[in-house]
Amino acid sequence: MKPFAPCRKCSGTGVRTRRRTVTVCLRCHGDRARLRIGRRLLNNSRSIHAAGTRPQTTDRKAAPWQ
Repeated sequence: MKPFAPCRKCSGTGVRTRRRTVTVCLRCHGDRARLRIGRRLLNNSRSIHAAGTRPQTTDRKAAPWQ
């Protein structure tokens, strides 16, 4: 499955037309695509897992009696 989908606000064009002016889409910032919900969940769960499984570092120079 693809991780990106067309922007729903600008229909994948990257620009919005408002009262005779053409502006960059505020939702996708002109990229014309957005991350799908499943990919957002996967990225979030990976970052949570990586943060919880990193080895603990101890600073032995700060407390020599330990």
